[in-house]
Amino acid sequence: MEFCDECGSMMKAGEGEDHWVCDSCGYEKGRDPEAEEAMETTQGQEVSEIIDTSDVEDKGLPTTTVHCPECGNDRAYWYMQQIRSADESETRFFVCTECEHKWREDDH
Repeated sequence: MEFCDECGSMMKAGEGEDHWVCDSCGYEKGRDPEAEEAMETTQGQEVSEIIDTSDVEDKGLPTTTVHCPECGNDRAYWYMQQIRSADESETRFFVCTECEHKWREDDH
């Protein structure tokens, strides 16, 4: 993905795909295939979003009344986390106060 140096709009590959073209202002610039090959997609963001739920009681998480699908306990710690794009709502996670089973609100 490339952004226009002139107006900041997203650019598209031009004919022959050897250059970028801005649909908004018409600015063009060449593509650098070596730089594009050097780009690497990693799972780093997903790993950094993992919340360690051991010792959840020490983290000061709030509790609520909810049925644990594993042990049947009726209390769980809960927290909300943004796991999708910013324009979608957060997901609520529960951690059982007895068995520490973790589940999402929508895992019915």
